[in-house]
Amino acid sequence: MSAGEDLIVLRPEGLYCPAGDFHIDPWRPVSRAVLTHAHADHARVGHGAYLATAISEGVLRARLGVGITLQGLAYGEGVEINGVRISLHPAGHVLGSAQVRVEHGGRVWVASGDYFVSGIDGDVNTTCAPFEPVCCDCFITESTFGLPIYRWRAQAQVLAEINAWWQANAEAGRVSLLLGYSFGKAQRLLAGLDASIGPIVAHGAVETLNAAYRAAGVALPATQRIDDVPRDQLQRALAIAPHAVQGSAWAKRLGDASDAFASGWMQLRGARRRQGVDRGFVFSDHADWPGLQRAIQATGAERVIVTHGYEAVMVRWLSEQGLQAQSFETAYGDDAAEAAHEVQTS
Repeated sequence: MSAGEDLIVLRPEGLYCPAGDFHIDPWRPVSRAVLTHAHADHARVGHGAYLATAISEGVLRARLGVGITLQGLAYGEGVEINGVRISLHPAGHVLGSAQVRVEHGGRVWVASGDYFVSGIDGDVNTTCAPFEPVCCDCFITESTFGLPIYRWRAQAQVLAEINAWWQANAEAGRVSLLLGYSFGKAQRLLAGLDASIGPIVAHGAVETLNAAYRAAGVALPATQRIDDVPRDQLQRALAIAPHAVQGSAWAKRLGDASDAFASGWMQLRGARRRQGVDRGFVFSDHADWPGLQRAIQATGAERVIVTHGYEAVMVRWLSEQGLQAQSFETAYGDDAAEAAHEVQTS
């Protein structure tokens, strides 16, 4: 590999490091996969060997199978593969999420995966390690919410609104059904709930991940199964579940319920209507437009590659800042992949 060749390139299988002969979050089966996190669009079954953060092992084995060949690294710990040094650094997205730092021939590239950065109000995802800027020559960034319209409010305000919605429903004798991804979003919501309002019911797909979070030392409020909550108490409950359960037999067992969806997509007018829910709460585990800008600038990278999101808008903005910018067309950011996984585990 000559000095001028890229450390990470795009192949049909996914992002590939030619010098190290490994892939990062590949979407087709490969012999060696380095994973940023365990969401279904980034962590897929069928690879020969996996490298990821040690703290994400419980989630990865729960989702990919206990028999996978998995090597875990602590944050910041380095390992060499074919002379290429790899280390994993906090991304602030979900439990165990990481940015992949790749160093070879005096150059450093970082593939971000998905990430969440603290806002102007100091918001952090309390259920995982906070985002850590990593200096590099080239930064491969997500752009899931890479439009100026996406600007998150302080999460404390949103969580207060969720608790107020739950309280009002409880006083009216209605169950509150809060929908969100079973991995990451559900646990972050749980950590912000006021458990004094009533019992908290967790769907099975959520509870499996709750166990992995608790095993990793993340504090979450007590959760129960539907069958364990007396009917007169269930009317005051908040049930948390993946949005795939809408209209399912499980949801119908809750009885009279008000439903809500927690997602960054709720920022868009009409998104709540398309989801068919009573309430929409803007609550995301991804960086918003200002967060993406701050994260990119913090790396000091002169070259930026944009993936999975509004790539053209972000590339244009980066070019206006005097940076070398381009995009990769990847299979990341596919909500359908995560939704399909949740249906399978429902």
